[in-house]
Amino acid sequence: MREGREAAGRLRVLVLGAAAGGGFPQWNCNCRNCADARRGDPSLKPRTQSSIAVSSDGDRWAILNASPEITIQLIRTPQLHPRDREVVGGRDTPIDTVLVTNGDIDHVTGLLGLREKQAFRVAGTAEILRVIDDNPIFGALDRSLVRFEPIRLETPFELVAGVTATLFPVPGKVPLYLEGETVATDLEGEQTVGVELQAATGGRVYYVPGCARMTDRLAQRLAGADAVLFDGTVYTDDEMIAQGVGGKTGQRMGHMAMSGPDGSIAAFAEIPVKRRVFVHINNTNPALREGSPERRAVEEAGWEVGYDGMEIDP
Repeated sequence: MREGREAAGRLRVLVLGAAAGGGFPQWNCNCRNCADARRGDPSLKPRTQSSIAVSSDGDRWAILNASPEITIQLIRTPQLHPRDREVVGGRDTPIDTVLVTNGDIDHVTGLLGLREKQAFRVAGTAEILRVIDDNPIFGALDRSLVRFEPIRLETPFELVAGVTATLFPVPGKVPLYLEGETVATDLEGEQTVGVELQAATGGRVYYVPGCARMTDRLAQRLAGADAVLFDGTVYTDDEMIAQGVGGKTGQRMGHMAMSGPDGSIAAFAEIPVKRRVFVHINNTNPALREGSPERRAVEEAGWEVGYDGMEIDP
């Protein structure tokens, strides 16, 4: 048995990366957050791009979204190292499955970092897997070892031993590289999904790293959850424009803002959830800064700002 293995049945979630696309600090951004983070401001924790790991026994794991920094995330997470062997040699991983929630660059390119002749499953909706499969670069994944498995919406399946997952549609859009002249930012279908996670001993956790708006159906589903890890991309819808680092609003990118009457904080005010955690946080978001007015507003509303290495134990 691997050292540190736990009894099966207990749902465990590790936040591998809590930042949105580009990470934090972003390599080419000199917004106040990024500039201060590079100077070592202790109120700003660097974060890699959005990903979590899930297990029931601490020995077999699933990764949700393969970020570009996945190899760094795996190196700094001992639970995801090759399992101990009496004889050193060969290849091994505790990772059984990689599940992708959309086809965004920050959620699928990490698959290329897992191309070293290792068996595992790639799961997602048929539409998301088709986007990946249509790109010849992903042919680097040896299909004699790496199995692609399409998952139907609203159909529970075993994500990893002891953990049942269900994919459900949330409002979103197609990946940036598939956008046409006209872009619908709140489509509901297979292109953007949330994930419901449950283990044998109970506990219900939701992972929704991208969401364009709250719907009655989504609110009803999330009600009563032990934890929700939710899209925290921007604090205000126009913050990238206001800071001079982009020309798109959060809504145009397919993401709710944290604040405002149509924001996630307001939307969750009437949704009973035990633990609320923002993930997929953009480098421009002022709530990243500990002690800021925005951070205080988030925390006073009952939210946590996710960070790399955070553990969720419902």
